Amino acid sequence: MLYQLYEAQRSLMEPFADFAQAASKLYGQGAVFGQTPLSQRMAAGYDLLYRLGKDYEKPEFDIKTVKVDGDDVVIQEVIEIEKPFCQLRRFKRFTDEPHTLQTLKSQPVVLIVAPLSGHYATLLRDTVRTLLQDHKVYITDWVNARLVPLSEGEFHLDDYINYVQEFIRHLEAEYGHCHVISVCQPTVPVLAAVSLMASRGEKVPLSLTMMGGPIDARKSPTAVNNLAMNKSYEWFENNVIYRVPQGFPGVGRRVYPGFLQHTGFVAMNPDRHATSHYDYFKDLIKGDDASAEAHRKFYDEYNAVLDMDADYYLDTIRTVFQKFELVNGTWEVKNPEGVLERVRPQDIHSTGLLTIEGELDDISGSGQTRAAHDLCTGITPDHQQHYEVKDAGHYGIFSGRRWRERVYPEVKAFIAAHDKPQKRVGRSIVTAEDTVKAAAAAKRPTVARKSAPARRTRGAAR
Repeated sequence: MLYQLYEAQRSLMEPFADFAQAASKLYGQGAVFGQTPLSQRMAAGYDLLYRLGKDYEKPEFDIKTVKVDGDDVVIQEVIEIEKPFCQLRRFKRFTDEPHTLQTLKSQPVVLIVAPLSGHYATLLRDTVRTLLQDHKVYITDWVNARLVPLSEGEFHLDDYINYVQEFIRHLEAEYGHCHVISVCQPTVPVLAAVSLMASRGEKVPLSLTMMGGPIDARKSPTAVNNLAMNKSYEWFENNVIYRVPQGFPGVGRRVYPGFLQHTGFVAMNPDRHATSHYDYFKDLIKGDDASAEAHRKFYDEYNAVLDMDADYYLDTIRTVFQKFELVNGTWEVKNPEGVLERVRPQDIHSTGLLTIEGELDDISGSGQTRAAHDLCTGITPDHQQHYEVKDAGHYGIFSGRRWRERVYPEVKAFIAAHDKPQKRVGRSIVTAEDTVKAAAAAKRPTVARKSAPARRTRGAAR
């Protein structure tokens, strides 16, 4: 019933928001009182009213070009794989410069696993834009659950993990190898996905970069962690789960509605948001277009939230925040064939592991992401690295100046250092190049493997 009431209220507010937008333009053009301080205040007030009352749709990535070797490279978004609850989105790069094209061909392949925890994958726009300078980039673009018909079936945390594995296999089949970056929520299912692949003897990513995620939510618990840990599973099921109302393709699907999530986001820092909106009002009056536009861009992203499928959300609450099944070694995941498999991170051997935490992170506390190193005992210490970003909060580790200037260089260097396939020998990990060098040093004849045929390029796109 709550969801229906919210939609009724939203429908009722829509004409008022449209009126406020029109009134803001009318006063802003001076059509009523002319260009006077009063008209400026009226225009600013109506503009603020419009933004408080409007409906926020899914934003666009809107990445048109990036710089590679000093040249502008055109970006085109392509949906590589489409699943009911997710799209594997590729940012395809185009250039006519021969030397730049050669650079693009040689750069590592990166799969970014975006969070499915309220906001859309576009929250990682800055992450994608920065990575595109030096990498081939793909991202998981999760679908709003209210747009998925009931006929598409259920979606559980196990399905999330199976999706990730399918995307990794696709990139490995396409390029021979890949690197994976997970931000916040997906650190847990990504580690599970790669662990299961390693246990089966499948090819695994060359490196895993895990940023600000709840691998072990018991360490330095935050307000978000405490809510998930202190309320019962039944409380979440009875208080935050509703069915999608009429008017959407997913009518009848059980979801954790986006508007409830947004209410929780704002409730964490209400004073900060009130101050931000008042500052926006003052910027409009002063004519500070740059500051006003920065406010719009932030809240266009922040206010856009998606519905999460109830089964997936409740599975996450129980598995990650209440039973801690990953760190306790008790997690069993159902594969697409319906068989349960135990998650064993210790079976990962030939993958580099980089964990990143923000010193001031109030979403995933200190030590929660670093806990991955305690689980991945099969990875030798020289292929493990942890980086704490001083003075950075949760968003600062993957977006903004700190991400671009401090975090990204670490990520780029780690991926580059692990961009050659490794093979396990005894308890050590060596690259094929190391094997050749060792054989030469021992003055033994070495049989070099023939290189695989070069994969045909598609025009001047990489």
